[in-house]
Formats: sequence, structure tokens, C-alpha cells
Amino acid sequence: MNVKRPPMGFNTWNTFGENINEKLIMETADAMVSTGLRDAGYEYVVIDDCWAAKQRDENGDLVADPVKFPHGIKYLSDYVHSKGLKMGIYSCCGPLTCAGYPGSLDHEYQDAMFFARNEIDFLKYDWCYHPRNMDGWTLYNRMRMALNATGRDILFSICNWGEENALEWVRSVGGDMYRSTQDISDNFSIIETLFNEQKNNRCLSGPSCFNDVDMLVCGMYGKGNVSNGGCNDAEYATHFALWCMMSAPLMIGCDVRNMTEATRKLLTNRELIAIDQDPEVRPPIVTYSILEEKSPVMMKHLANGEYAFSLTNFSDDKSDYIQLWLPDVGIGALDGYGFELYDTDTGEKLPITTDIVTVKGIEAHSTKILRGKLVKVK
Repeated sequence: MNVKRPPMGFNTWNTFGENINEKLIMETADAMVSTGLRDAGYEYVVIDDCWAAKQRDENGDLVADPVKFPHGIKYLSDYVHSKGLKMGIYSCCGPLTCAGYPGSLDHEYQDAMFFARNEIDFLKYDWCYHPRNMDGWTLYNRMRMALNATGRDILFSICNWGEENALEWVRSVGGDMYRSTQDISDNFSIIETLFNEQKNNRCLSGPSCFNDVDMLVCGMYGKGNVSNGGCNDAEYATHFALWCMMSAPLMIGCDVRNMTEATRKLLTNRELIAIDQDPEVRPPIVTYSILEEKSPVMMKHLANGEYAFSLTNFSDDKSDYIQLWLPDVGIGALDGYGFELYDTDTGEKLPITTDIVTVKGIEAHSTKILRGKLVKVK
């Protein structure tokens, strides 16, 4: 599958865990349309673990849980497709999924045909219970080949948590996106940790195979399956902005049927989504301000000669200022060039400077995103 931009969609796990059913998926698809999420670019509705019955049928096929999904998966796929969206599902490369449901080990081709018959467009493929005497690349290559054999375009989301040096082989085995992290939870310190762990991964992402820093927790407010204290709106805004700067897949984890207006506006922020979905999908360059790791500054090359910058305050106090030093990102003191930038949140234009861009008073756990062009200064 030729995936040119980071995938965008919704996944059931973060909020609902095992508490999923047919009604939830249909209402979620409806909400993705009515709230503007579909029009903002979110296209996949993915059912994570716990969708299947505990036993395969007499032919060895997977079976949808008859209580949760009485009409089966094809019924849901048809409904999701009727809304202009795409359908996703979950399996695992071991004999069991993480929650103890049937996995796809030694059933790869059979399960791939099941997914194709049910018109699945996206497969999240997890890492629990994988056999220790088989290499990870072998297990994931098996399923990619099985998906190819169906003749259906199915996005392959590899989820092995970055183990077994996965960054070295995920592209080779046909992964369209890959998890390079352990699980996210609804806590700002976890978001900061996942961001910092990407130091050596950022450049290992691009068209056909995107680095997945795990699903979004924006708008969960401490509720749901991965609740862990929760975040405030400023912290969710930083989470979303940093994922967009990294061109990460944007998979919503909150209950989109009951979003706050702040969450809806954040998840449909066209300025930030445009950075995530920029045609060149380049990873960012990272530099640091005076406070070092607590104030990372990122620069991202965009299409049409534009640039985006993020200035983040990870500290617990409002910053006096955070600075972007132009020599750090390619402009010498005597070059006579500067950046013509604006604040993507307010639209405010910043003064053009040839040496240092200073942003004052960034609140604790908050991020400023700047965008603009390189200009010759007279």
C-alpha cells in the first residue's frame, strides 16, 4: 500500500478497551462526520482488541463476538463506508491477542482473507504472546504477504513497541506505520517521555512507513481505559502539536461522541493538521533553548519553501522566554536572511530578525507553533 501521508483516524482502545460494541462504532462514525473530523482528514475507524469471540469457528475462521457485534463485522464496514470513512480492525502476531482473544499466528493467510471479505481497510497488528523462537520481522512479513495475497488494499499498522530493533526492518517487511514506543496513557509526563524517546527515531519516518508515537489522548480528561491522572487543555494542545511536528499518525483516542468544544477545535485545527500532513512529510530538526531538555525547539521543512517551528515549555512554571537561535537552524550571522513568521494560534506576525527569535511567556506545559518563510533582509 502506498501511504503518502501519516494516517488519521480513531481507535477504540484508549477510552473503551474491551467495552466496545456495534452501537458504539456506528455512533462514532456518525460523530466523525457531524463534528467535522472526517472533513478535517480523519478517515479510519479502528476497532482494537476484544472484538472477537474467544474461539474460532469450525473452519478455523475468526468470529465477531455475537453479543458485542450481532450483525458481524461486514455490517459495520458497510456502515462506516457509507459515511465516507474506512474500517480498521485488530489482531496479533501471537496465538493470543494482548487481551487473550484469538491471535493470527499460523492463521495469517486465513485471517487476511477474513479481513478482506469483511472489507477491512486497516489492520493494527500487535506483539503480545509472540513466539520467542521466531524473529519479529518474520512474523510481520508473514502477515504483510498474507494481506497482499488478498488483493485488497489494507493499511498495515505494525505495533511491536519498537522491540527487536524494529526500526531497522519495519519498512522492509511492508509496514505502513509502526509503533516505536510503549503504550501511551493520559498523563503529561508520559507524553513528555514518549516525545524525548523519539530522539533517534525522528528521521526514520516518511512516505510508505510512518513512525507511530502511539495514539492521541487529547480530550480524555482522566477518563477511560488508559486514564492516568489526565491532562488539561494546554497539555493536550502540546501533545497534538508535537505529534503534528513529528508527522506522526493521528489516531484519536477520546470519545468523539462527547468531545468538549476545546477538544473538537484542537483535533480539527487546520494549521496543525497541515503541518502533520505536509506533502513533504519531513521529520523535524531538534535544538534546545537555555533550559535544555525542558524547552525543546523544533524546525520542520515544509513544502513550497515554508518552515514550521515549535517552542515547548515542559517545565512546571511559565517561561520568561524561549529562543530559536537562527545559526542553529542554518542562518549565519552575516548571511542577511531571516524568517518571516506568524503564530499559528493567533495569526500574529513576529518581527523579522537575522539572529534570534524570542517568544516570551509560554505557559507551563504549553507550546507555540510558528510558521513562515525565509526572507532576505534589506
